[in-house]
Amino acid sequence: MNSPLQRQEEGEETVSPETKTETASTVPVKSTASESRFHYYIGYVRSVLITNPLIYFYTGACGTASLLGAIFDGSGRWQHGCAKFWSWLILKTGRVRVRVEGLENVPRNQSVVFSVNHQSALDIPILFVHLPVRFRFLAKRSLFRLPFLGWHLRRSGHIPVERERPREALRSLELASQRIRTGSPVVLFPEGHRSRDGRLRPFKGGSFYLAIKAGVPIVPITLNGTRHALKPDTYFVRGGQTEMIVHPPIPTAGLELDAVEELCARVRERIASRFDPPPE
Repeated sequence: MNSPLQRQEEGEETVSPETKTETASTVPVKSTASESRFHYYIGYVRSVLITNPLIYFYTGACGTASLLGAIFDGSGRWQHGCAKFWSWLILKTGRVRVRVEGLENVPRNQSVVFSVNHQSALDIPILFVHLPVRFRFLAKRSLFRLPFLGWHLRRSGHIPVERERPREALRSLELASQRIRTGSPVVLFPEGHRSRDGRLRPFKGGSFYLAIKAGVPIVPITLNGTRHALKPDTYFVRGGQTEMIVHPPIPTAGLELDAVEELCARVRERIASRFDPPPE
């Protein structure tokens, strides 16, 4: 079967030279495709020459400020402020706009587990800027052994977890649940890693085991558009419109550990209800 463009060209052969004119649909299609390629290359060059170097500079400057401040502040408040400012600079420089919905669902004086789908490295800056509470991340224990980064994570109060060895992983989740009960809200990505194809990946049960052990509510959060703004494993920050949707909390009080799978399915369903998958 011939393409629409091929069929249009064949149809033009039957028109006499006197009556042959370029149809209105032809010019916009060519112009739009050319303009799209032009904007793509301009955006790519801007990202490589301007946006990415500035992000590296922000990271070094804010990271240094965070470490210096940690000498005087062991509560993590200063470090969180540095991370929030670092994130704001990244979003502004990358021209990433965020529409936020449902902030009234964020408990202000209660420890919770925020469960978030993971599409892009931009997810973390968006959460730092727009979640109105001082939260912690669960991070791989190996990261805590690295110079500078490990010091920052430890002084900021982020929680190390062991992922490789099941017995150690269970023990680290027990310790993390104790930290959460003391009043430290935690952000978790139950997919484990960023989605490479943009689809919602299966959720792992560790996040929900942690919430049940701590006896705190889970607040599902849906992020949309971050993959378009910055795809995984690339350095092209396109920018554009994203959104963060905070769903009502799901209580875990009174749940037993055998309810992990049911809770996992319920949270995933809530996140998926507002998730916009990429086009085919």
